[in-house]
Amino acid sequence: MTALPRRVLVVGFAALAAAPAVPAQGAAQAGQNLTLRRAQQAYDNLEYRQALGLARAALRERLTGLERARAYELLGFSYAAMDSILRAVDAFKQLVLLDPERELDPNRVSPKAYSAFDVALRQVLLVRGLRVDSASFVGGQGAVPIRFTVTQPARVVVRAVSPAGSVVIDSGAWNGQVNLRWAARLAGGDPMPAGDYVVVVDARLGQNAFSASAPIRVRHGSVDTLAHLAALPGYSYLPETEIPPQSWRPLGLAFVYTGGALVGTLGLEGGSLGSSSKRELAIVGGAALVTGAVMTLRKPAPRPAAANILYNRLLREQLARRNQEIARENAARRQQVQLTVVPLPRGAR
Repeated sequence: MTALPRRVLVVGFAALAAAPAVPAQGAAQAGQNLTLRRAQQAYDNLEYRQALGLARAALRERLTGLERARAYELLGFSYAAMDSILRAVDAFKQLVLLDPERELDPNRVSPKAYSAFDVALRQVLLVRGLRVDSASFVGGQGAVPIRFTVTQPARVVVRAVSPAGSVVIDSGAWNGQVNLRWAARLAGGDPMPAGDYVVVVDARLGQNAFSASAPIRVRHGSVDTLAHLAALPGYSYLPETEIPPQSWRPLGLAFVYTGGALVGTLGLEGGSLGSSSKRELAIVGGAALVTGAVMTLRKPAPRPAAANILYNRLLREQLARRNQEIARENAARRQQVQLTVVPLPRGAR
């Protein structure tokens, strides 16, 4: 890994995310500072000049980050209500520097205030909406989605930082919505070691710089291997023997022999052949017919099916070849790592 970068300072107040976008929500939401509560009350009563004076006075006092952001918000809304748009923009600039994720609901604020807030966003270099999505994949075969927004054209460097060092994820001159896909690999191609990291986005434009961060956790797991095949899908073995079709040849031969014997007997009727010989010929002829009929009706014996034997041999060869490929693939899978990347709650490290 490369050496650790300079210390990253991330400006953000998570508690501000829960605060409402409209200041006129009640004095209880303005913080515990007395001056700031009075400024909120003045704004609620539409006494904008008094609200401005009290908000500026509150900024000179000791405030928490949440209270300071609320004071600038009151200034911005009050200036917008008094048509001092440039001053409203300046106040909103300070607000978004304290709380980069601040959003205003256009349905709940005046168009003047919303317009001033939008202008302030485009005049200040910010990295907003940094999100690292959960992902699980085999090392080298997937990526982790990372997205954020840069409010001005700037040189941006994205890193994964850990106590052991940092890895550059990507860099470029970007503006607006940025979508990255991180393979979670080191420079040499190895998967990121398991552990906790912080994805840091550094943006720089001239003398202006801004950083945002999101903690993540990288886990390792083994890759599932493939089971060997007992058969190829869609194919099955064929019987290697077959029953030949029924043959009438024995019965036909019996008829031929019997007919020949009868013809010979009739030809000898006038000769010296006696009746006993005729009976013997009749018995022999009948026996031949019976034998022919039995041979014809008997079930033929199975015989090898040459085509099926060849088909089965090819099928076994294909199955053996596929199982060899699976064995090689499993050997490679046992050397791979299942990477799981999950975002952590902010402040979890």
